[in-house]
Amino acid sequence: MDRSHDDGDSHEVEAAMIEGSCHCGLVRWRFEGIPEGATACNCTVCRRYGALWAYDFEGERIHVSGPTRAYIRGKMIEFHFCPTCSCIAFWRSQIVEEGGRLRMAVNLRLTEPDAVLHIPVDHFDGLRRFEDLPRDGRCVGDYWF
Repeated sequence: MDRSHDDGDSHEVEAAMIEGSCHCGLVRWRFEGIPEGATACNCTVCRRYGALWAYDFEGERIHVSGPTRAYIRGKMIEFHFCPTCSCIAFWRSQIVEEGGRLRMAVNLRLTEPDAVLHIPVDHFDGLRRFEDLPRDGRCVGDYWF
């Protein structure tokens, strides 16, 4: 927790964080902060998973725990899921970026809905054009009943 001072009075401020887990609880992740958007991708894999992705880097704002199995697609990306309940938890790049960083994304559908209702949904055309589409004003809460 951070300590902050406001008009001479001190109070505790909890850092924003979102947590998610698979259905059985074996695989867990934590996203430090609030993502700027939740990406819905229509590529051949993501549209089948129905995931909403929040991006950052492994060990930076994203921390994962628990054993996973991976579906490795080509030489670029691994999709990790729980070996017990099969929930898709995250994807991780196989390409190491500058400074040894690994890009990854967690599946926001593994959170409690109230934690992510307000996050805007970004659409990514991973099927045809491989580019971001304009925001349409909808948030995660517009997709969950």
